Amino acid sequence: MRKFPISTALTIVSLGALLMLLRVWMPAAIDTPKALLGAIVDFSPESTPASPLVERHEAVPPERLATVAASAMHAPLLDDRNGVLDRFYASLWRTEKGAGTTRILHYGDSPTTADLITGDTRHLLQERYGDAGHGLVLIAKPWAWYGHRGVELSGSGWQISPASSFKALDGAFGLGGVSFIGQAGAHSKLVLRDPDQSNFELWYMAEPDGGVVTAEADGRQVAHIATDGAAGPAFAAFAVPGGAHQLDLAVESGRVRLFCLTAEKAGPGVVYDSAGLNGASIAVLSRMFNETYWAEELRHRNPDMVVINYGTNEADFASFVDKGFEKELREAIRRLHAALPLASILIMSPMDRGAREGADGIVTMPTIPRIVALERRVAAETGCGFFDTFDAMGGEGTMARWYTAEPRLVSADLIHPYPAGGKIIATILVKEIDRGLNRYKLRSALTEPRP
Repeated sequence: MRKFPISTALTIVSLGALLMLLRVWMPAAIDTPKALLGAIVDFSPESTPASPLVERHEAVPPERLATVAASAMHAPLLDDRNGVLDRFYASLWRTEKGAGTTRILHYGDSPTTADLITGDTRHLLQERYGDAGHGLVLIAKPWAWYGHRGVELSGSGWQISPASSFKALDGAFGLGGVSFIGQAGAHSKLVLRDPDQSNFELWYMAEPDGGVVTAEADGRQVAHIATDGAAGPAFAAFAVPGGAHQLDLAVESGRVRLFCLTAEKAGPGVVYDSAGLNGASIAVLSRMFNETYWAEELRHRNPDMVVINYGTNEADFASFVDKGFEKELREAIRRLHAALPLASILIMSPMDRGAREGADGIVTMPTIPRIVALERRVAAETGCGFFDTFDAMGGEGTMARWYTAEPRLVSADLIHPYPAGGKIIATILVKEIDRGLNRYKLRSALTEPRP
């Protein structure tokens, strides 16, 4: 090409190629019972398989990543047409250039409870765009397998109420979906693998007779928080200059109701909040959260993108999938748009889910492809992005292949990925985000006014 003498012609050809790529990347937009809900609200953490309970760190063979990625190339996995993720991309681009923090809030079910998929996604994004901290961590473990990558969490003395237990209470579950009530003596300890976190915020429920909670960083008190006040969500920020290796929370007096803690660095970089609840369904967002409280918490966190990642548990209820799921999904999206009108929303489909057939057979549950198709359509009709997790991991029959793979990529319940499987999904998701950002940069360059 260097020998070609007509530089003007090269410029025209290059511009034409860019425009053709834009046509590929930005196709036209797709045109767009209470009894059933009862089945969903019967979900309980106790009935959801607990696997995997222990974090495992087997490496993912490079050939497995290449094979799965290649199999997913036949169709676009991330649908971000019509600029639906532009708020997120704009923030990520600023972060890449060294200005500001990009925040992502990911709501999901049991795989995200153990920070599977989300933990690797956080790591890969922070490796690429900068590490701005751990983000959201619950006050204690609602389930033995709850986890946040890089944080050792323990606590005692708490009355724990997750939104996924479907006990209405007052709908106050905090940003992470779990309420922790404690009297004097209740306490929690967080050991941070990365001690450079210096900006913390305690999220709690203010109450007229609220008690007092203290925070200590490496043995010295850094916050004394009185939770009394008019009923509603409240936030107490405190700094730990130089960072903290261990943070201890303790109820000093009275009764307190806490939700979560956020831990961050000064930035720039990415913060990826993982809000996974065991046994959760879309009804957590559409029904269980008090809309007023949740909206206030969402606006306070002000994420650039919110991920809605449900469908695994709903797959057990075919009638709900066909008649009720869409209504609940649309209500969750409506609530998010109302609270965060400028934020991007990404609908992330469930993984494949296997079912036993015969003596040794494993097949994809028939409701899974229906859920994926429904979520893709609703995303297009409501101004949301869509990531096809099901297709990204290999589509129909993936759980059978993953269960017999060496090393095994999914647990025996044919639902929960092992860390190696979660890493495959996270790697593809981050690659798609990178590509989406590049498309956004190209559009911005072509539409930028010339001097």
